[in-house]
Amino acid sequence: MNICVATGTRAEYGLLKPLIDQIQFATSIQLKLLVTGSHLSPEFGLTYKQIEEDKITIDAKVEMLLSSDTDVGIVKSMGLAMIGFADALNNLEPDILVILGDRFEMLALASAALIFKIPIAHIHGGEITEGAYDNSIRHAISKLSHLHFTSTESYRQRIIQMGENPNSVINVGAIGLDNITNLKLLTKNELEINLGIKFLKYNYLVTFHPATLDEESPEHQFKTILRSIKNEKDSFFIFTKANADTNGRIINQLIDEFVIINENSIAFSSLGTLRFLSALKICDALVGNSSSGIIEAPSLKTPTINIGKRQQGRIQAESTVNCNVSEIEINAAFKKVKTADFILKTNMQKNPYGNGDVAKKIVEVIKNSSFKKNIMKPFFNLNQ
Repeated sequence: MNICVATGTRAEYGLLKPLIDQIQFATSIQLKLLVTGSHLSPEFGLTYKQIEEDKITIDAKVEMLLSSDTDVGIVKSMGLAMIGFADALNNLEPDILVILGDRFEMLALASAALIFKIPIAHIHGGEITEGAYDNSIRHAISKLSHLHFTSTESYRQRIIQMGENPNSVINVGAIGLDNITNLKLLTKNELEINLGIKFLKYNYLVTFHPATLDEESPEHQFKTILRSIKNEKDSFFIFTKANADTNGRIINQLIDEFVIINENSIAFSSLGTLRFLSALKICDALVGNSSSGIIEAPSLKTPTINIGKRQQGRIQAESTVNCNVSEIEINAAFKKVKTADFILKTNMQKNPYGNGDVAKKIVEVIKNSSFKKNIMKPFFNLNQ
């Protein structure tokens, strides 16, 4: 069985790496890796090179990302993606295609796979992120898919509610937690040497992406966040840059301008999984609106200051402090995550997304599947 795994971003690859490893080690199945999106963009760090450094063969590269993050540019990039995916899928001839999440390039890929009659296994479906168009993309990919691997039972029930057969929807937990289990994270001293920095009394990891359905501009939102950050004394900030989403470039420009004039900060297009998770564990909080603050941070006992609407609707641990894009509210959140009571609560909590060992479960289910180019599926009525 040829299993095609697709990745379009640095973060997505980090989540999929344990699954890629499991497929490579397994018998009776063969990995086909399709790389696209920002992996192939110099602006986003040419992160496909990290895949090659991991000694993983890339079977297809699909260039599709225009140097534009407007609505017009994103839609045209999706069109280019469809053209490239047509050739890639025709050449790879996968028996099943694995897609994670809710990226716009993955919607284009899922649509192409439908026409090629290739079954799709979808990871992280059923979730809610009301502040971004990713929410609708995720649901659309679920309806194009044939196997569903959810991160909680609640999300499993939501996919069944969407008309998917319960037998095809499996709650396995969040795959990102596999890395926390499998990797030996860097110590504080090792990370300082690796990044060329010196941590201060308080340290924060900042990751903010455009909330693509929010009426307020990402530029205005991020300027508000930066003003709040400047209020924090004895603090060091590690910025990771925004994804290739609508209006993401202005955020990255503001980050670059900030770190030039503020010595207590540093920015990276991509930290990579090991350095990112090490920083997430060491830092006093993750600041921004990344799903990592919702899913991975609780397992590392790290608080999250979740800002704005992007993650609105997702199941959260008690270590998450939600606030609007308001300087007053963000400042209050910084104070809250430093309190002894909140730190104790964070250390005592249980992650609602499980405890890892997800990739192995996914591979076992796929190996035992029997789709073989049969993508017909009846709608499952809840009352039947």
